[in-house]
Amino acid sequence: MEVAIDLQTQRENEPPPPYYSVDVHTQPPLKSYEEVVYGVGPGLTPPVHPHYIPQYPPPVVVPQVTRSGIPPSSRRKRCCRNNAQCYGGSGGVLLVLGLLALAIWLGVRYGTRYGTTTFIYHVPDEPDNETPSLSELDICPNTTVQCDGIRDCQLGTDERTCVRFDKNNGLQIKTSQNGRFLSVCHQNWDRSYADKTCAQLGFRGSYVTGSFTPTSQSAGLTVTSSSSSLIQGQVEVSSSCPDQRTVSLQCVDCGRQQSTSRIIGGSIAKTGQWPWQLSLHYRGSHVCGGVLISPDFVLTAAHCFPKEKPSSLLPGSWRVYGGAVNLQNLPQPYLVKKIILNNNYDSRTNDFDIALLKLTSPVVFNDKVQPVCLPAFDQQFPPGTQCWTSGFGTTEAGSGTVSNDLMEVTVDIISTQTCNGRQGYRGSVTRNMLCAGDLSGGRDSCQGDSGGPLVCKGEKLWYLVGITSWGEGCGAEYKPGIYTKVSSVLPWIYSNTQQEKP
Repeated sequence: MEVAIDLQTQRENEPPPPYYSVDVHTQPPLKSYEEVVYGVGPGLTPPVHPHYIPQYPPPVVVPQVTRSGIPPSSRRKRCCRNNAQCYGGSGGVLLVLGLLALAIWLGVRYGTRYGTTTFIYHVPDEPDNETPSLSELDICPNTTVQCDGIRDCQLGTDERTCVRFDKNNGLQIKTSQNGRFLSVCHQNWDRSYADKTCAQLGFRGSYVTGSFTPTSQSAGLTVTSSSSSLIQGQVEVSSSCPDQRTVSLQCVDCGRQQSTSRIIGGSIAKTGQWPWQLSLHYRGSHVCGGVLISPDFVLTAAHCFPKEKPSSLLPGSWRVYGGAVNLQNLPQPYLVKKIILNNNYDSRTNDFDIALLKLTSPVVFNDKVQPVCLPAFDQQFPPGTQCWTSGFGTTEAGSGTVSNDLMEVTVDIISTQTCNGRQGYRGSVTRNMLCAGDLSGGRDSCQGDSGGPLVCKGEKLWYLVGITSWGEGCGAEYKPGIYTKVSSVLPWIYSNTQQEKP
């Protein structure tokens, strides 16, 4: 976490691991052709593209947690040109590619692939297995109808993108009757429908439901007595809502802070200030941040689980800590049941850099641990909006040691056009990414913050706007931090929480 204050007194006395500078391609637009370096040492090629990535402890040394560090490196992605040097072998890569090719062939041979398929890495009860299993692609019949309340596809992907929320917490459902998202009429709506809808999305019930009058009147959906197990099968299109009121629904109590005092520009966070902030530990060391979005699910960055390092894909390799503001005082960890990567994630460009973790048991919320709110599909945080990012990352560019303290810093949303300018990233920022920081430098996330939150406050609650992903340097002029844009991946998030619902 790069901040504009002197944090040297908070640094460890021991010297950090060597830091390798980043050379940037000079031909626009920027493209990355990196591979990930683990255990960087003498003789290896320095990185050639600015990325954030965690670095893991050497495989023969599994230290217990006595302090946090990015062992032995950082969050920004690094690369080398020699695969054998980087990964110490390609067997794991070939196996994953072989499974992927087989799954694609099965999909083409036996059915139609429908919607977005997700690769799920899940190795239950096999903590010593270094090769993750790969789920099959979803198989759908040619007669598949989306959002009709009937699961036609083997994994049900045809029914997993049918529910969304607007900025008023208004519930919108898409049905096969007209294929459009419509608001749900409040008449005949009750708590049982609310609980059923939230449970369908992967929550453990509803938090609060109510009604409001929309600014414009249009067709709506009225609830029926259908026996369908899915909410999209229990509504039908109506020309208008009988009482002109529509349903509002919130599935989880989210986005609330217990502590609100802070220092603009960067400081040590207080207990309860960012209760959704998590620390992800790989075999005893902090590697990435994470964000709690419900009792059962955590969002983080996909690049924290590189396929070239199969052990990073094993749920048993990870521990998740919540409510901590100092890594030397950690509570009992949460365990990971599944690691779900966005299959559109591109390690060359960092596009769709997001992953979902399912925990083995639900988190009990308290003053220190609370989920953040997911944004609505139409919620906007325009350039200039002041937001916050937090994490246990390094407090200065080039350092290889994470901060023991949870750091926070305020950053401003920056337009993609500005961020992609000639002095900036020259076209490398996609529409699924978000820029935030200070063009003058000095306020930024840094190495070790990957997968952590970028949050902005709405009228009352805090919303997860971005996931820390990549960037060049830390706090460099014209090089703000780049975050995965959460609103762009909302359908993927809800699709997978539905698939993996407790």
